[in-house]
Amino acid sequence: MIANRSGWLVACGALLFATVIRPVAAGEVNAAVAANFAVPMQQIVELFQKESGHTVKVSLGSSGKFYSQIKQGAPFDVFLSADEKNPKLLEEEGLTVPNSRFVYAFGKLVLWSAQPGYVDDKGAVLGKGSYKKLAYADPKLAPYGFAAKETLEGLGLWDRVQGKLVTGESIAQTYQFAATGNAELAFIALSQITKDGKVTGGSWWLVPAQMYSPIRQSAVLLSSAKDKAAAQDFLKFLKSEKAVAIIRSFGYDLH
Repeated sequence: MIANRSGWLVACGALLFATVIRPVAAGEVNAAVAANFAVPMQQIVELFQKESGHTVKVSLGSSGKFYSQIKQGAPFDVFLSADEKNPKLLEEEGLTVPNSRFVYAFGKLVLWSAQPGYVDDKGAVLGKGSYKKLAYADPKLAPYGFAAKETLEGLGLWDRVQGKLVTGESIAQTYQFAATGNAELAFIALSQITKDGKVTGGSWWLVPAQMYSPIRQSAVLLSSAKDKAAAQDFLKFLKSEKAVAIIRSFGYDLH
């Protein structure tokens, strides 16, 4: 009886040991991410990888370009767009997993200058015309660029600034134009100049939300995903309290 019990304990111990040391199947997620979300994404990915064991490879760019690349078969698993339109189009074209699309952040547009004191809190600098260059992202590719165009049109300045516009392929390139001084002003995402809930430098005007269409940044799981389980885990984590706290710290809304 004792021998049998000892054998049973040894067997259970071996089983328990095998369960503990067996590695969790780690997956890989290839994510296409709108450029405005670069820094929050970096922090979210670090946490997710630590907690899940999965790895995430991030490609940054404009939402419009990613839409075209995904249609052409680019090997992405998830798409974090800067808008709702592009994920919806992919959904309508049967390129996403049904019911996987959701809004992960509401973006905010700012007029920014690297020079402190250059931009007033009403955006009146736009109408003064003393600047030489105004950067914005291509409105055909980047939702923040489209929002910038809407703002300028609403202010009656669109035609007046045509000779001053510098167009970035993405919101990241647009930011660089202003950060390097190649443009005195730029319409960019608030998240690009925000850390821990505070703007980090320069001068800015937070464009009133009613001046442009809502920037409903949406994520979706692509039907071509190689590791759907890992991709689903990541999108679930994107909705978690930890991820939401990071997103809010960069100035996004989540309502």
